[in-house]
Amino acid sequence: MSEIQNQEALQAAPSVNDDVLLRVEHLCQYFKVNKAVDDVSFDIKKGEVFGLVGESGCGKTTTGRSIIKLYDITDGNIYFRGKRIAAGIRTYREKIKQAREEMKNADPARKEELRQVILQQREEIRAAKRDHFAKENRCVTEIQMIFQDPIASLDPRMTVYEIIAEGLKIRGERDKSIIDEKVFRVLERVGLVREHAGRYPHEFSGGQRQRIGVARAVVMEPEIIIADEPVSALDVSIQAQVINLLNELRNDLGLTILFIAHDLSVVKYFSDRIGVMYYGKMVELATSDELFAHPLHPYTRALLSAIPLPDPNYEKNRVRVKYNPLSDHDYSVDKPSFREVAPGHFVMCNDAEFDKYIREMQQEQ
Repeated sequence: MSEIQNQEALQAAPSVNDDVLLRVEHLCQYFKVNKAVDDVSFDIKKGEVFGLVGESGCGKTTTGRSIIKLYDITDGNIYFRGKRIAAGIRTYREKIKQAREEMKNADPARKEELRQVILQQREEIRAAKRDHFAKENRCVTEIQMIFQDPIASLDPRMTVYEIIAEGLKIRGERDKSIIDEKVFRVLERVGLVREHAGRYPHEFSGGQRQRIGVARAVVMEPEIIIADEPVSALDVSIQAQVINLLNELRNDLGLTILFIAHDLSVVKYFSDRIGVMYYGKMVELATSDELFAHPLHPYTRALLSAIPLPDPNYEKNRVRVKYNPLSDHDYSVDKPSFREVAPGHFVMCNDAEFDKYIREMQQEQ
């Protein structure tokens, strides 16, 4: 299977479902020489929880921040409800640069072709910027984010009421009675009380501050919430409370959630599908049950082997799988690409690995 066919297969897979709410295509987010996210593609269906896992620094948070447009993406496209809301222009600029270099030694006929290429790429850049900065594509209310550190993401000079009401006011709501009703209602929905509205963030515990962050996102009545490691800084018992709260909100409000975390046991419980990232790339994507039952990529197997269980006998004999990309892969000639090994199960692999994974799946069946 060629790389072009693999990319076409990946692009075709999400389009089969008409309920795709968010689609990320070949997302790249570069910071100077650092490739934080490099050619990542996935889609999120309406009403599902999509888990994004990987070790610290793999690009999970950057992916979420790029989707909500806290960063201007370097390359790729992001679609929300079928409309492009963010676009990168790196590829277009590279094509213009290549065309200009080729024009130096091209014959007149070829020069005219290259001029048309440059004009076309310039138009693509204008269209990308138009979609990226269009007022109707800002998605102020439809996409909200819950940040990892609740104390850093809440303004210490604002009361809880002001923090939660700020988004409503920015959206244009001026009726104080409506704002009051929505703020008090969402406070009670997340497990707080009305009296908390007049307090400041430093007066709350970590779990309560995270509930305030959840309330700030939910009050805008979004279609999708990006939860960036919302429980990583909390005690285990409080983690369970916050996860159960998100689950209740998902079921009651019909929310779609992009759940970013590094704790695979939490992700398994909460997510419908899981994408695994390593050094800015998506290495495996499958349903939660499929990923845990049939992990294929060596990095996924290493992550799963690191999950501790409350069983002394199991822990005593648990064998950790170590992932070393230099020894586990030979990509010197046969380059990898994101391929569908089984229906809905995608893995980053080359031709030899693809055949190997197919055989493993057949043997397990």
